[in-house]
Amino acid sequence: MSEAAATLTAPQPGLRTRIWRELRPIWPFLLIFLAFALIALLAPLVAPNNPNSQNLLARLRPPGTTARGIFYALGTDEVGRDLLSRLIYGARVSLMVALLSVLVSTVLGTLLGMIAGFYRGIVEIIIMRLVDIVLSIPAILLAILTIAVLGPGLQNVVIVLGFTRWPRYARVAYGQTLAVMGQTFMRASTFNGASAFRLLGRHVLPNIAGAIIVVATLEFGLMVLFEAGLSFLGLGVQPPMPSWGSILSVGRNYMGSAWWIATFPGLCLFLLVLSINVIGDHMRDRLDPRSAR
Repeated sequence: MSEAAATLTAPQPGLRTRIWRELRPIWPFLLIFLAFALIALLAPLVAPNNPNSQNLLARLRPPGTTARGIFYALGTDEVGRDLLSRLIYGARVSLMVALLSVLVSTVLGTLLGMIAGFYRGIVEIIIMRLVDIVLSIPAILLAILTIAVLGPGLQNVVIVLGFTRWPRYARVAYGQTLAVMGQTFMRASTFNGASAFRLLGRHVLPNIAGAIIVVATLEFGLMVLFEAGLSFLGLGVQPPMPSWGSILSVGRNYMGSAWWIATFPGLCLFLLVLSINVIGDHMRDRLDPRSAR
C-alpha cells in the first residue's frame, strides 16, 4: 500500500481532538481572557460591594482587611471604596469600549477598503489618500485632540477610537480585495452580470474575512490600552464610573502609602492585553496562508 493510500485509510482525529490541538498552545491565555470576559459580563453578580460606595473610615486599607463588617480582599482606595469591586466593573468598561470601537473601525475600514479596491480610479485615490493622512497622525494624539473637542465620556471614547483606527482595516481590506479581484472566479462572475453588491458581499468579503479578523483581534488589545490611557489622562470614562485607567491615575499619588491602588489595575491590564495579543498571534499563524506551517 502506498503512503498516500495509507494516509487516506488512517483514522482521522475527532472534532474534540482537532479543537484541542488548535487551542493547546494558547489555552492558558484563552482561559485568562474568558475569565475577564465572564467577570465583566456578570459584574453585578460577582462584585462583592457597590463600586461607588464610600467609607471614609476605611480609606486606604491594605488588601485582606475588614472594616465595619466589610471584607476588602484587595483593599480600598482614597475614599474607602472597595478596590476589587471597582476592578470588576472596570473590566466591563474596558472590554465594552474595546469591543464597540473595534466593531466601528472594522465595519468602516473594511467597507472603504473594499470599495477602493473594487472601483479603483478616482475613488481609490481619494480613499487611500485619506488613509495616508489619518495614518500620518499618531493615533493617541489624534484621539486626545478629538476627545478635547467632543468632550470626555463613554460614548465619545467609543466614537473616537473607532474613527481613528479604521485606516489599518482599510489598508488590509484594500490589498486583499485587489488580490481577490484578479482571481478567475471574479472575472467569471463579472462576465455573468453579477452586481457590485453581490460581488463584494458574496465573493470578496468571505475571502478577506480571515485577514480582517486577525487585525481586529490584535487591535482589540490596543483599544483596551487606548481606553486606559485616555481615562488615565482624565479624557475617557468619567467618575464615578470605574475604569482601570482612572484607578491607575489615582493610585500614582499613593504609591508610597497605598501601593495596591495602582498595582492591581496595572496587573489586570497586563494580563488582559497579553492574553489578547497571544490569541491574536495564534490566529494570524492559523489564518495567514503565507504561514510556514
